Amino acid sequence: MSQSDTSSESEPDGNTEPAEEPKQGRMGLVVSTLFIGAVVLFAMFASQFGQDKIISASPLIGRSAPATVLPYLERAGELSLADYEGDIIVLNFWASWCPPCRLEQPDLVRAADELTDLGVTFVGVLFNDDAGAGSRFLDTYGRSDRAHYVLDDKSRMAFDFGVIGLPETFFIDRNGIIQAKISGGVSYELLTATIEQMILGNTPDSVKTGELQTRD
Repeated sequence: MSQSDTSSESEPDGNTEPAEEPKQGRMGLVVSTLFIGAVVLFAMFASQFGQDKIISASPLIGRSAPATVLPYLERAGELSLADYEGDIIVLNFWASWCPPCRLEQPDLVRAADELTDLGVTFVGVLFNDDAGAGSRFLDTYGRSDRAHYVLDDKSRMAFDFGVIGLPETFFIDRNGIIQAKISGGVSYELLTATIEQMILGNTPDSVKTGELQTRD
């Protein structure tokens, strides 16, 4: 056999079609593409999650607030919500071991300092915790001299309000009717937006930062 014949046999035909890509390779590419897309979508939703806090649903909305009496956390005496009928009451359940409670506390203090003169009473209920830990929490994260702090050491008020997690905040109107509930940490903006609607005589349905929606 001549050298030219050997060369012609070894060189590929210019019209030869490329070998078909293995099916497993194509499938892997599809799976990788879908996975990347899922990651991107998750990142988009995650970046938005928690940006707008919405008023929570509760079977207590529209009902009279329970007339539970609790001892004060740092002084003698007891507090009854009935004593503040005629005020808008912001009732916040918290604990020293609760991370979101630490984040929201400065905003609660600021709101209490600024809104009390408008007929708004702030009550902080220490739940599932001891008094010493509660006082140390207030020393660290702030307390308002215009707010009231009580100890729910037997979970009486938490049970009456159906508290299932911390923090939870209830809004009671001037007639003693529960009008709104927020599950999770609150911000100053959300507190003031909700209270503003109640002062105007509206019932908050879903209040978002920068967007107020009310039901008739």
